[in-house]
Amino acid sequence: MSGILQGLLASVGGASGPWLYAWGYNAQGQLGDNTVVAKSSPVQIGALTTWSKIASKAYFSTSIKTDGTLWTWGNNSFGQLGDGTVVRRSSPVQVGALTTWSKVAAGNNHAIAIKTDGTLWTWGYNTQGQLGDNTIVAKSSPIQVGALTNWSKVDGGGTFCIAIKTDGTLWSWGRNNYGQLGDGTVVNKSSPVQIGALTTWSEVAGGNSHTAAIKTDGTIWTWGNGSYGRLGDNTTVNRSSPIQVGALTTWSKVAGGGFHTAAIKTDGTIWTWGRGGQGQLGNNSNIYRSSPVQVGNLTDWSQVACGFGFTTSIKTDKTLWSWGANDEGQLGDNAVLRRSSPVQIGSDAWASVACGSNFTLAIED
Repeated sequence: MSGILQGLLASVGGASGPWLYAWGYNAQGQLGDNTVVAKSSPVQIGALTTWSKIASKAYFSTSIKTDGTLWTWGNNSFGQLGDGTVVRRSSPVQVGALTTWSKVAAGNNHAIAIKTDGTLWTWGYNTQGQLGDNTIVAKSSPIQVGALTNWSKVDGGGTFCIAIKTDGTLWSWGRNNYGQLGDGTVVNKSSPVQIGALTTWSEVAGGNSHTAAIKTDGTIWTWGNGSYGRLGDNTTVNRSSPIQVGALTTWSKVAGGGFHTAAIKTDGTIWTWGRGGQGQLGNNSNIYRSSPVQVGNLTDWSQVACGFGFTTSIKTDKTLWSWGANDEGQLGDNAVLRRSSPVQIGSDAWASVACGSNFTLAIED
């Protein structure tokens, strides 16, 4: 809904946001607009104004509402929607009846969530142990991972998970063929393993087969698949344990894509590295970079998310920008033209954004 219409509604006492929007590839119904037709500009999903948190990775979407309920839609071949079926959904369906969901993340075909009590839950595809329940059996409804109540943050890689506990320790599980778990091996793990002994991890992001994380001291670290330079250490070498990217202590937020990484510093600048063939680095080139490069010279970036070959970001003024691959309209600029530098999406104010493989979800402010 446009900002103008929002203002009109507010002036007459009507409802206001946050509304949920989606655009891009939609063959599995992952946009949630009750169709399987791709959209090259934002379309509103339903009329509800209670959407709070969103996550996506491949071809399905997840969201938590302000009432603590959990909702999913899109591809469901492996039970990744968590509704007890393997039936595809083209509009949001509620997962159970609980109102205690706090955080949610997605892998390619699995989902991870944390409840308000600090417990950790997973569901979906599990051939690589990515559900963390010490099996390799798929689950079509949420199962608890262990009995601990101190999980704080979580993200999904392609076929693995990465999480931080309230004590600042870092944990991972699932596929590990490139060392993306960071435990110094390339052996899959079907239950959480601690990465080192440090208690200073604060932010984490899973790419398709690599991981990035930020410590409380503002340093940034990466590991896993190093092809195309996505680890940012000026090499293309795989790493099975965390390595520091440069020596700066000013990193604030990070996101992992299919073959690239994006991060924001405390000064509001945005930086990217890895594969650039589709313009996803946003530096007006199509060349891969093995160390961070700045996107423009602005200092007002506040959020960032990465898809398989594109990037989206929100500025402090709440405008939304995207760049990279656009063959399915995933940039949302009403075109299917690849962009190698940021383009603004509409003129409305946005609160949050998440990227699937080639589609985007966003909540309007």
